[in-house]
Amino acid sequence: MPTVEFQGKSFNVDEDGFIDDYKNYCEEWVQYVKSQEGIDELNDEHKKVITVLREYYEKNGIAPMVRVLSKVTGFKLKHIYELFPSGPGKGACKMAGLPKPTGCV
Repeated sequence: MPTVEFQGKSFNVDEDGFIDDYKNYCEEWVQYVKSQEGIDELNDEHKKVITVLREYYEKNGIAPMVRVLSKVTGFKLKHIYELFPSGPGKGACKMAGLPKPTGCV
């Protein structure tokens, strides 16, 4: 399994760059993914998406479908893509420390 070093922390990641274990999520991970995604600053909307993803995952063991994410956050899908240029699955779920979604996220 590949390893990523960032701000003094090491993260094991899968072949797509997702963190190996949800429990290894931390602020350094968020900052690492932010830099990889080309996001300059995380605002409250980014944080809301991340929080919703993490809470949904903790409750259900999977990432929410896009329409659920949109409904719970109140953000249109287009806006979520503006926040996370690589999308809700690749960008937002990765930043939230979730495993790579297998479905429609």
